[in-house]
Amino acid sequence: MRIPILHSAKQIERQFHTGEEPVLVMCSDVNTYVCKYMRSSAASYKLVCELIGSQMAKAWQLNTPKIAFVKIRSSHWEGINISHNISAPSLGFKWVEGVVDITPSTYAKVSASTNTLYQLMKIALFDFWIANEDRNANNANLMYDVANEHFVSIDYGCIFNTATFDYPLSQLTSTDTILWSDLFVHLNQNQEKESILLLVEKLKDEFHKSLTECSVVCAETIDQIPQEWNVPKVVIREKINQLFDEKWSMQVWNNFVECLNENSTYE
Repeated sequence: MRIPILHSAKQIERQFHTGEEPVLVMCSDVNTYVCKYMRSSAASYKLVCELIGSQMAKAWQLNTPKIAFVKIRSSHWEGINISHNISAPSLGFKWVEGVVDITPSTYAKVSASTNTLYQLMKIALFDFWIANEDRNANNANLMYDVANEHFVSIDYGCIFNTATFDYPLSQLTSTDTILWSDLFVHLNQNQEKESILLLVEKLKDEFHKSLTECSVVCAETIDQIPQEWNVPKVVIREKINQLFDEKWSMQVWNNFVECLNENSTYE
């Protein structure tokens, strides 16, 4: 599926003072997007990670914001004092309404059900597979739709072991994952062991299906990386191929189950 190309419709509304300094922009489709942009050659690899992570999350059928390439007009950058490549398209994430950010002070708003527990377990497994080092107890990178009781996964700039393209993938440790969090304790503390085991079996089947879906998405995603990001697609392709190595998948699953058992509170 082709990623839409949009243009900014008016001046940037807001800049978020987080790591990547993203900006909030009204776009030509009359929707608002949180846009991450090319600030340096290193940032371009982070953008690639954001793009790949988002597309892979969709292939896993995780809830994640819709994306678009956004060309922000030079006149719309007024008041934003940060170096960036204006000619390179940014990557926009559609603004999600009716959600709360998951933080240590808000996790109690999450309904402690088998459904939400399964969602979190699936997100954790996804992170193990794609080596996402930026979702943990201190930084959930999750939003929660209270009305529909589902998580929304965000921020993929630190997949591939924090955008490492020079070395092979390495496994996450138990403390690198959302399973090592009060949120996970909140969701699983009243679950029976048998219920958890059933969820694990369901997830194992979903894992293999998700890998098949992702293998279809890969080539299409790589082809859509903007030329202006100046990243060698052969390097990206080689990195993605590591995800589908049978040994890697087996290690991911075993590591996930071990961490799940280590952090579960059932008797």
